[in-house]
Amino acid sequence: MTAPENGSTSRPRLALKKGEEKRLRAGHMWVFSNEVDTGKTPLKGLEPGEVVNLVDSAGKAVGSAMVNPGSLISARIFSRRPDTSLSENWLARRLEQAVGLRQSIHDKPYYRAIFAEADGLPGLILDRFDDVLVGQLNTAGMDRVRGELEKAIVRVLAPSALLWRNDSGVRELEGLGRMIETGFGTVPGHLKVIEQGLEFSIDPVAGQKTGWYFDQAANRARVRPLIGQGDDVLDLYCYHGAWGLMAASSGAGQVTCIDASEAAVDRVRINARANGLESRVQARVADVEAWLEQCIAERRRFDTVIVDPPALVKKARDVKPGLAKYRRINELALRVVNYGGLLATCSCSAHVREDVFADILRKAARHVDREIQILMRLEQGPDHPVAPAIPETRYLKGLVVRVLPSY
Repeated sequence: MTAPENGSTSRPRLALKKGEEKRLRAGHMWVFSNEVDTGKTPLKGLEPGEVVNLVDSAGKAVGSAMVNPGSLISARIFSRRPDTSLSENWLARRLEQAVGLRQSIHDKPYYRAIFAEADGLPGLILDRFDDVLVGQLNTAGMDRVRGELEKAIVRVLAPSALLWRNDSGVRELEGLGRMIETGFGTVPGHLKVIEQGLEFSIDPVAGQKTGWYFDQAANRARVRPLIGQGDDVLDLYCYHGAWGLMAASSGAGQVTCIDASEAAVDRVRINARANGLESRVQARVADVEAWLEQCIAERRRFDTVIVDPPALVKKARDVKPGLAKYRRINELALRVVNYGGLLATCSCSAHVREDVFADILRKAARHVDREIQILMRLEQGPDHPVAPAIPETRYLKGLVVRVLPSY
């Protein structure tokens, strides 16, 4: 029998301290442990992933939430209504709402289908590779209802297979184990991605995260017209070569892809051959900073440089050293751009604000005696929607700048 849409009023309650409901009523979904009135509702009496009714200090309903007494984020709201259950029916309706957006903007089934809190499903990531899905369950609440969730996924998307890449470090913060396992079906050894007419092969098990960075797809499409015919292009932190192959297919004369991962570089070569671009794409295994320093020493320059590193600031306490790292990388990158050329540089660190990132690039340019003109601001694509009250959901930011000699 399908679970009822509304739970019993005997469901546990979680009470907030006075005034702590304001941020939540404004739209945020996270409750921190120091916001809970543990005198009224001890967290220790609740199980990880258990669903509770969240109430303010006066006992008024704030919503339904999944709790985790062992995490700094002790509860995550998934509904503004009390007594809502994470039933198969409820999950299916939320999935339909999210997938409907993606189907309306994508002509091919390759995209992020679910983006966690921004789609009202805290901790759930789901990427679509045609009829195969790769997902992550990053909260105890979602992990606890995996069975109901898989049924809802089958109802809404009817995939042939589902792979759970539950190996993210975020799971450890939730007290969950790290593992990679099949939800159902048979997951192929390699999956296909089609983007801008190019076909990429990825390894869903050994690849990074869920295997592909769909969040940059819209940015790659926007930057593509700026690549000049015959340009010499450098793609740093290239992973599977999405940026580099895009440049080559746009008419770049030569593209150099750099990544520290040998497996990633091998995949770039495979993808270049599959798209008939191997004569113009060169992929190398190297440390990015060391390689840039070598280019500077050899006076090697490029018409377009793309810098798309992994998150360099994963925690709030890492902001200061992370910002120094971003500045160092961009200083080196600016020095290898031909005057009049372009630098497309990004940060996927949620703890780095857009204005701060822009200021870092300004300082980097002045430090290496360059002038820059901002041509375009980059952000995550529409399959990664932003919840306006949750700044953490807007994590990707970037700039495309023209590099000029100092005036």
